[in-house]
Amino acid sequence: MTPILQINSLKASVNGMPILKGVDLTVNTGELHAIMGPNGSGKSTLAAVLAGREDYEVDAGSILYQGADLLEMEVDERAREGLFLAFQYPVELPGVSMMNFLKTAVNSVREHRGLRPLGAAALLRLAREKAALIHLDSRLKKRSVNEGFSGGEKKRNEIFQLAMLEPRLAILDETDSGLDIDALRNVADGVNGLRTNDRAFVVITHYQRLLDYIIPDFVHVMYDGCIVMSGGKELALELEARGYDWISENGVPA
Repeated sequence: MTPILQINSLKASVNGMPILKGVDLTVNTGELHAIMGPNGSGKSTLAAVLAGREDYEVDAGSILYQGADLLEMEVDERAREGLFLAFQYPVELPGVSMMNFLKTAVNSVREHRGLRPLGAAALLRLAREKAALIHLDSRLKKRSVNEGFSGGEKKRNEIFQLAMLEPRLAILDETDSGLDIDALRNVADGVNGLRTNDRAFVVITHYQRLLDYIIPDFVHVMYDGCIVMSGGKELALELEARGYDWISENGVPA
């Protein structure tokens, strides 16, 4: 396995308020890491910093992505290099058709990788294959991006885009939020179908229930801007049973 993401002593703030206070994390290819923690612990801030959101200020530390300095990359460069973020609240893009959106995104990535662009027929075949993987209603591909979609449809659509773009590192920011059990299973099926030896996942979630369907290699607990505990699937089960109150600021059970 090869390190795909190396975060060292990362500190970040929003509007001058410190949120991340020294995050250390290494993710290797082929691994799936789950990050859990209470509200306000910094989980979504970490995802935003990795994606390059401008309103988040990196105050200290470093992030290496495939050996390169991620913090020196613009947002679009990160995406072309194979970093994907599935949003907690996917936005609607009225007037932008799904297939036109995907054609532009997929061919931009392919051009960056030195590959020929996909024509309409090839793109449609690929879209059918990937949509079947996550049980996406074929009618949704004919609509504008996320416009009028239910919460579950938006989350499945995020995983559909992930499947189409074939990233090296996928970050799922509370993709399970607001999903009923059927939608949760469909999203999990899509993620499991996309797990490969050369792709890595970072899954951010509040709840253990997602990890019943997506089995992580590692579980990390974020608390007050730091990763304070790490373990296997059993750590998520313990959190489910005991909640987050038992974690002290030092990451030791209270």
